[in-house]
Amino acid sequence: MKSDNLQKLYFDQLDQIHSAETQIREALPKMIEAATEMELKVALQNHLEETHVHAARLDQILLEAKGMVDPKHCKGMAALITEGKDVIHDATDESVRDAGIIAAAQKIEHYEMAAYGTLRTFAEILGTSQHAGLLDQTLEEEKHADAILTNIADTANDKAHKPA
Repeated sequence: MKSDNLQKLYFDQLDQIHSAETQIREALPKMIEAATEMELKVALQNHLEETHVHAARLDQILLEAKGMVDPKHCKGMAALITEGKDVIHDATDESVRDAGIIAAAQKIEHYEMAAYGTLRTFAEILGTSQHAGLLDQTLEEEKHADAILTNIADTANDKAHKPA
């Protein structure tokens, strides 16, 4: 779709973040399985549950806004998930793997925060305050997930650090 106006761009970006959430739902179980720190496993599991809610909100917005859900493959999220898979595969030390999983998950969270913040602003400009509210709610949940990962990283990174 050619994005020659803000509404079309908004729809395109909604489709992409929907794809991103779908990709995250598929990737998180592998991250949970690979993690060894229980606190990290729990945080990732909780975020997996939130991700289902995020996708449902996007379904609602897309159905109301354009009458259909037609996810457009999100290349950015695909690349971030591939990086995360590489970290899981390449780390031979459990503590280092956990630190890498946290880093990969935070990259994903930051991508989502940027996307949801932008979409919320687009929704406000387009006069769809209900959608803006839903997008803002998701944005706040993504920020919270990132803060939890930061707290876990404080301990996990110390465990992974082994002077050479």
